[in-house]
Amino acid sequence: MLKQYYLGCLSHASYLIADERSKLAAIVDPQRDIEQYEQDLSESGYTLRYVFLTHFHADFLAGHIELRNRAGAQIVMGSQAQAEFDFHAAREGDEFALGDVRLQVLETPGHTPEGISLLVFDPAHSEREPQAVLTGDTLFIGDVGRPDLLASIGVTADELAEMLYHSLEKLRQLPDATLVFPAHGAGSMCGKSLSQEKVSTIGEQKQFNYALQPMGFEEFRQLVTADQPEAPDYFVYDAVKNRQERADLETTLGQSLRPLTVEEVEELVEQGAQLLDVRDATDFAGAHWSGALNIPLRGKYATWCGTLLRHDRPIVVIADPGSEEEAVMRLGRIGFDNVVGYLAEGMRALESHPDRLGKIVRITAAALAEQLKSPQPPLVVDIRAEKEWEGGQISGSRNLPLPHLRERLAELPEGRPLVVHCEGGYRSAIACSLLAQAGRPDVFDLVGGYKAWQTTA
Repeated sequence: MLKQYYLGCLSHASYLIADERSKLAAIVDPQRDIEQYEQDLSESGYTLRYVFLTHFHADFLAGHIELRNRAGAQIVMGSQAQAEFDFHAAREGDEFALGDVRLQVLETPGHTPEGISLLVFDPAHSEREPQAVLTGDTLFIGDVGRPDLLASIGVTADELAEMLYHSLEKLRQLPDATLVFPAHGAGSMCGKSLSQEKVSTIGEQKQFNYALQPMGFEEFRQLVTADQPEAPDYFVYDAVKNRQERADLETTLGQSLRPLTVEEVEELVEQGAQLLDVRDATDFAGAHWSGALNIPLRGKYATWCGTLLRHDRPIVVIADPGSEEEAVMRLGRIGFDNVVGYLAEGMRALESHPDRLGKIVRITAAALAEQLKSPQPPLVVDIRAEKEWEGGQISGSRNLPLPHLRERLAELPEGRPLVVHCEGGYRSAIACSLLAQAGRPDVFDLVGGYKAWQTTA
């Protein structure tokens, strides 16, 4: 049995592999909230023997500590891994038996130095040929793991690219029918052109994946390092955190899910706490705690929290009552365990504190078109990535990508209304809250973003 779990908000795939006869199981690249694995293990009567990390992930905090603590699983990593916790260092060719099913290690560095892939052998399929390969972040569907993420902590992108080149050649030698199960899909920043598909074969990837075409190393290096998306700042933090012995998610949630009064929140803010409002953008625009950053739970919540919040300063959550735990848990998925509580009763708590309230005005594309014809038009601020902006923009707009908006605030003229937009509206809501937090008046959020503008123009 091989089951894929796909977490859309982080574009992350993890796996449960089990032998139906012996009921022994392994989990590969788990997310930190492990309840779904525990439920499936319990319902099927499986005993979890191993938890594999194909590498030290940078975009999320893996659940190996949680599965070790709660299920007694042995952690297995590649032989080049270095960590504070005990683990089995697996080398090329090492096998791990789950009854009749066996897992064999391929050392496939390149995205990271310690990267491994796992060959899955099922005797009902074949004794000699693997039925599947779990490729971690070495080989994606349509892409390969970027080799530049670890350049800031002691390994150069060129060194990793050379490792990746040889690792892919090793994977190319597998039978064409071998199923390919990667650790990420479309939307992940661990590559640049990942497919929406969740499974493929070696044969398909040899045919359609640009990085698996025959070529020399120099051509390969240039291809895989070009046009990579900018990695969020928290990636290095998570890559380091995944190496550490740490508290599990259950422990940190118990410390973070603490209801706070308005007065307690005010005191924490005065001491430097970050206010995070996770409600939908329309609700935030209507009324919010002045100075809060709005990152709605829908969408790429964890990624933007990791980009714009600090992991070394306390966080206070403002949420619709009942959604506080989800907000805090999803921060925990990226290792942001610095939540100190949430505003009890949500925005109802501010009904008797109107002096604390702020608003964001939302504007339609049609209204913006009229304003741009006026003698004193607003400045349109496009907070999409530079590549998106180059693909089409509102005439006269200024491009300040959201990850760099704070550091580039001085580029925005004082005393002129600002209309902020992204592609569809999610990121612009975040940007408007950031501008309001910085004390900028006359900030307007373009409803529907650039898509709405194209429809109207």
